[in-house]
Amino acid sequence: MNQQLNSGNQRHAGPAFKEKRALILAALLIAVYLSPLFILGENAHIRVQDNLDSNVAWYQVLNRSGELFGSINAGIPQVINGELSRNAFDSQFSGIVWLHVLFPSMLAFSLSQAIVCVFAFLGMYLLLRDYCVKSADAYPVRVLGSLAFALTPFWPSGMLSTMGMPLALWAFLNIRARKGTWREWLIFSLLPFYSSFVLGFFFFLTAMLFLWLRDWIVKRKANLLFLGSIAFMTALYLLLDYRLVASLLFPGPPTNRNEFLESTGSLYSTAKLALENFILGHNQVMTVHEFVILPFTGVVLWQMIRNGGGGKRLRKWFVCLLVINILLSVWFAFWFYKGWAPLKEKISILTTFNFSRYHYLHPLFIYLMFAVGAAILWKMGNKWRRFVRICFVLQLAVLFYYNPEIEFHGEPTFKQFYAVQQFHDIAAFIGKPQSDYRIASIGLHPAIAQYNGFYTLDTYNNFYPLSYKHTFRKIIAKELDKNKEIKSYFDNWGGRCYLFTAELGKNYEFRKGSAVKIHHLQLNINAFKKLGGRYILSSVPIMNADQDGLRFLKSFNNSASAWTIYLYEAK
Repeated sequence: MNQQLNSGNQRHAGPAFKEKRALILAALLIAVYLSPLFILGENAHIRVQDNLDSNVAWYQVLNRSGELFGSINAGIPQVINGELSRNAFDSQFSGIVWLHVLFPSMLAFSLSQAIVCVFAFLGMYLLLRDYCVKSADAYPVRVLGSLAFALTPFWPSGMLSTMGMPLALWAFLNIRARKGTWREWLIFSLLPFYSSFVLGFFFFLTAMLFLWLRDWIVKRKANLLFLGSIAFMTALYLLLDYRLVASLLFPGPPTNRNEFLESTGSLYSTAKLALENFILGHNQVMTVHEFVILPFTGVVLWQMIRNGGGGKRLRKWFVCLLVINILLSVWFAFWFYKGWAPLKEKISILTTFNFSRYHYLHPLFIYLMFAVGAAILWKMGNKWRRFVRICFVLQLAVLFYYNPEIEFHGEPTFKQFYAVQQFHDIAAFIGKPQSDYRIASIGLHPAIAQYNGFYTLDTYNNFYPLSYKHTFRKIIAKELDKNKEIKSYFDNWGGRCYLFTAELGKNYEFRKGSAVKIHHLQLNINAFKKLGGRYILSSVPIMNADQDGLRFLKSFNNSASAWTIYLYEAK
């Protein structure tokens, strides 16, 4: 009897039982990490750049437009006089679009973050368990490595575009090894509904194609099932994002993308950018690897050189992943080298499509490298196992520090940013249907007005008619001439089609209590009125408004807003 009890206790205390406990703990930590979003709701702090200043508002604009299922030629009436194409927004098959259709914006955002974290963890855990860290006693590496990956501060509107790559890679490797089942095909079928082809999976799928080509050349066997799975997922992306396909196959008039001027860097600046990207990463695919993972990588390399431990297979993978991460940073920087300019002038797709984004593979490969390096040290004994655990804990501490509620605590909350009641008061003061007049903003993101139903002449979009950009430029021409930075920013990119002013520069978030004032505004108000402009919302007072053809009407304040809004009317 005692022997049976002892064997039962040993079984319950074995690696499998401990791994289950570790998985439960990881799930609890993910819940804690996400909890501020659900507890605070609209009082939570979340990312502004490429999020509140754009995507979150876009979902609302699309939802209100009546063009969710609009034709490829449809326009969005609320933005730039209807010249913004429906194709500039996500497809109606995008899961995040439907979250914002079905739920209030902040709840939709929070649910999306939870979905991404869960599937990022699941995908990395399956990948590590089945292909990279198989040893039963190395379960802390699998669980903690997956948890660290899931908590990286990914770009919210990217959905699973980068964070779903481990799950997709696990499925592809199963198909490649001819041990796939219906689960893999289900993953290939569902991931395209909650990720973006151009913001992640185009680059991932071409990487899979390179892997297939490598197998074909080395093994001299064409794994047609593997190739077919790549083709299947690619075809599904193209089908779901048929608007993008149509715009590529049947290009209309030129867009602002035709004036993108990216390749201006010298060899020195290119090398510097490559080094910066390798060390610090990129803000749309943040990996926060510079504090712990990078030094940890150096330790692993040193131990491999000194002792050669950890197993030949793991050492080979680690070096391979390190080289890939270096090459991704070099490619990212090289894309902006001035030597590309002549070729980009001849081949338009090199200007309109950002091929530098192969670095979107960095989160996958950096955290795989972290886990594989940890597995190498894990095999070197108890002292190194303690070191590995400490490094994982430190990386998780860093990632918790980058929790949006902490990282963006100095920024406005969701509620303060969109200031719904304040903008309702402005609309009530104007007293006319919002579709009857057009506005623009100064020192304020136009997304705020758009979120609140105003029809704007300004916008933040990467895809709108070039003719509109040129027409809008007439309004701000004198201001651009006074400031080289904003002139280059607008002329060589123009994604932010804003009422730029020389005195404010590229700052468009002047909050309540700011002492900044505009003294020498020189807008072409006649050009503004020709576009239908009637009112300007400014977050700072314009001291020479009368001389510039503007009439000050009223300032608006609200305790739940981050802004003081000064309302001006074109004379």
